[in-house]
Amino acid sequence: MEVFTTIAQVREFVGAQRRAGRSIGFVPTMGALHEGHLSLMRRAREECDVVVISIFVNPTQFGPGEDFDRYPRDLEGDCRKARSVGVDAVFAPGAAEMYPQGFATFVEQEGHLVSCLEGRFRPGHFRGVLTVCLKLFEIVAPDRAYFGQKDYQQALVVGRMVRDLNLPLELVVCPTVREPDGLAMSSRNAYLSQDERTRALSLSRGLRAAQDALARGERDARRLEAIVRAEIEAAEPSAIDYVAVADAETLEPVETVDRRCVAAVAVRFGQTRLIDNCLLEP
Repeated sequence: MEVFTTIAQVREFVGAQRRAGRSIGFVPTMGALHEGHLSLMRRAREECDVVVISIFVNPTQFGPGEDFDRYPRDLEGDCRKARSVGVDAVFAPGAAEMYPQGFATFVEQEGHLVSCLEGRFRPGHFRGVLTVCLKLFEIVAPDRAYFGQKDYQQALVVGRMVRDLNLPLELVVCPTVREPDGLAMSSRNAYLSQDERTRALSLSRGLRAAQDALARGERDARRLEAIVRAEIEAAEPSAIDYVAVADAETLEPVETVDRRCVAAVAVRFGQTRLIDNCLLEP
């Protein structure tokens, strides 16, 4: 497995793969790899000839007071995990490689898709996500890029960019990977105390309760939201940023779950902010 730190190195590598007629799968990450990330890499390994991942804690997607400085970093450990699932190359640039002095071009997206949910509570977040994703897509030139459903809104926003800018790649969204007790895998889970982690299980319990209610015939979106919220509030979180049921493609609010929808939550336990979601399919 190759480990690259410069854009020139990656371009030389992928250029050689292209000339050999090999397809390229790409998994962008911020490191602190867990089974959720590794599941994306395995999927890429199954579907592509060459698998490239990035490990880059992107400063432009963190807002003031967020956890950029303390975000877990373990490049050596991450490389061991990536090698174990058959990754061919890791791109691990420094901030100056991705954003050199004088950098002044960013990707903006307009509309409800970026202004709701995470966009409302993390202003500027998707500007940073879209900018780094476009740069990485241009550097790696993948045939397919793999994202996890846990970051559901992110996948929709990046997918819109891919379509709007006619990028020559396929975006593949893979199911959320969960711990045996139901907690969605996240690099930020490492911040949780044991008590906070136990209380955080209310997220998946609430989402499952909404799916169960839907299966019993409940279609009112506000009632489904209330079911999720009640489960979370019983766990005494530090704050609930949102509990929402929305159209699965547009994230527009719905009154009735009469089509494919998503239930999405963002909740703080102590200083740790977690997101989760599930699809609601009548």
